[in-house]
Amino acid sequence: MLNLSVLIGRLTRDPELKYTPSGIANTTFTLAVDNPYSKDKDADFIPIVVWRQQAEACANYLRKGRLCAVEGRIATRNYEKDGRKVYVTEIIANNVRFLERPENGGQQLERQDPDYSRGVSDDDLPF
Repeated sequence: MLNLSVLIGRLTRDPELKYTPSGIANTTFTLAVDNPYSKDKDADFIPIVVWRQQAEACANYLRKGRLCAVEGRIATRNYEKDGRKVYVTEIIANNVRFLERPENGGQQLERQDPDYSRGVSDDDLPF
């Protein structure tokens, strides 16, 4: 069996960082991904969940509108709210790549995250 999703899109809002009662970091954000089959240039809005150190990095360096790539698995869950069952589908990220440098030129990010420089270069992008 294979459950793999790879998405490239822009954040619709700043990431939201939380901690579990046992101190494990998790960050959630929504990624707007262009729908290539739509004639109206529609986008799909995909909820993303990131855990542990990568969650903290996303919360520190990603912002609304920033381009990033997410590799992860599709997860579904449900819960009861006001007597009704609510179904949720989201991506649990295994890897998040920042595809744009911060406005300050990326100096601070490259020092703290050595994997940042191994991401996609400007020459790799088709636009």
